[in-house]
Amino acid sequence: MLVERLLSDEGSDRVTTVVAIDDHRGETVGPDWRLTDVCDPRLAAELAGVDVLVHADDDRSPETQPRERRARNIRAVQTVLTAAAAQRVPRVVLITSTMVYGAAPDNPVPLPEDSAMVGEAGASLVGDFVEIEELAALARRAHPGLSVTVVRPAPLVGPGMDTLLSRHFSAPRLLAVKGCAQSWQFCHVDDLVSALDFVVHNKGEDSEDSLAVGCDGSLSQEEAQGIAQLRGFELPANLAFGAVQRLHRAGITPSPVSELKFLVYPCVVDCAGLREAGWRPAYDNSEVLRALLDHRSGRPALVGRTLGRKEVTITAASAAGAAVAAIGTAVAAHHIRKRRKG
Repeated sequence: MLVERLLSDEGSDRVTTVVAIDDHRGETVGPDWRLTDVCDPRLAAELAGVDVLVHADDDRSPETQPRERRARNIRAVQTVLTAAAAQRVPRVVLITSTMVYGAAPDNPVPLPEDSAMVGEAGASLVGDFVEIEELAALARRAHPGLSVTVVRPAPLVGPGMDTLLSRHFSAPRLLAVKGCAQSWQFCHVDDLVSALDFVVHNKGEDSEDSLAVGCDGSLSQEEAQGIAQLRGFELPANLAFGAVQRLHRAGITPSPVSELKFLVYPCVVDCAGLREAGWRPAYDNSEVLRALLDHRSGRPALVGRTLGRKEVTITAASAAGAAVAAIGTAVAAHHIRKRRKG
C-alpha cells in the first residue's frame, strides 16, 4: 500500500524512484523490484541509491510460534540497519507499536508521546517491539550518519488482518477487569500508510526519534460495546490473568498475559509529534472499530483463541462472566486430554 502511494509521486521532485524489496516479485506494477530476503546480509547491495528505507516486513500473526517470530523480526531489523549503514543510506524508518508504552490501569488517557517505554519484554509481540526499539537506539549511537525514525501505530485494523484485537471483538462477550475503565484507540492501516508517506516526505535528520500514529481521542468500553453490539463480562484481575497464563502455558491460547493487558487496560497516546507537524488521521476510532467488525473472519474466539463448533455451543450457553472464564479451563482440559490420547 505504501509502495502504491509513493508511486503516485514518482517522477516528481518529491520521489524520483520507488524501490520495492522482497524475496519475490509482488503484483504491484511500477516500482524497481529488487529481490532479496531482508534477513540476508547481501541486502546492502540492493540499497544502492536509496535515500529513505522503510522497513515494513514484520510478522505480527498470533499464530506464529513466538520464538520463530522473534528470531525473524529481530534478525530482519538488525540486517536492515546494518545494511543501511554500510550503504550510507541517510534514513531508515521502522514500525513498532504503541504497545511499547505498556498498558496499565493507572495510565493517563492520553499518554504523552514522549513517555518512557514500559512494555514488558519476554516471549511476546510486545517484547519484539521493545527489542526493535532498543536496536534503533543502538544504531543511532553506533552510526551517527544514519537517521532512524520509529513509527508506533496504535492497534492496527485493516482488511484480512488477524490479530489479538480482531479476535477479542469476535468473542461472545468482551472481557473486562473489575475496577478498571478501559479506553480504546485504534489505527487504520490506511492512516499508517498516510503517516509513513508523511514521514518519508516531511521528516529529515532533525526528526523525532519516535512518532505515535492513531485516531484522535479514544472510545470507552461502553461505547465500544455499543458499536460492536456485544455485552461485556467482568472478572477480577487475578482470575482473568491467572486463567490466561495457565491456558497459554498449556499451548491453548496464542498470546501471553502481557498482550492480554492491552485488551483490558488503557494504552492511548496523544500522537502529538505528527499532529503538530501537520498530519491528521482520516479515520476516527468509531469508524475503525466498525471496519474491524466488518472484516472479522466470522469465527468466534475467546482470549485470542478461535473456537471450534462445540466450544462455541458451550460458550454461547453461558450467561455469566464466571461461566465464560470456566470455559477456558474446560477448553484447556479438553485439549490436554486430547494431546495425551494422541
